[in-house]
Amino acid sequence: MGKSKTIIGAAEFKKALKRNATLDDLKNVVRMNGTELTREAEVNAPVDTSTLERSITQTIKDNGLTSVTEPHTEYDGYVEWGTRYMKAQPYIGPAFKQQIKKYKSDMQRLVK
Repeated sequence: MGKSKTIIGAAEFKKALKRNATLDDLKNVVRMNGTELTREAEVNAPVDTSTLERSITQTIKDNGLTSVTEPHTEYDGYVEWGTRYMKAQPYIGPAFKQQIKKYKSDMQRLVK
């Protein structure tokens, strides 16, 4: 078994990251997980005309340290959360909940 480390706070995380991984490793984890989140959101999106599914994009920001996955339709929020006339059909939330576990695991692997 490997050694276990508990990191509390951003400063400790940065120190462990500097010791064990490069910035490129971190950027790869962010990009990879963002891509997987985007794909899963597209798969989860309810399909009527496929406009919502096609509108979901990934944008890399902050010099590769942030990945943003978002839909670009006027009605995407109504589909995700529902209205008083329409039942919610979540697609982003479930994809995020699934991906966050893998992201945390990938980040822990970087700092070990």
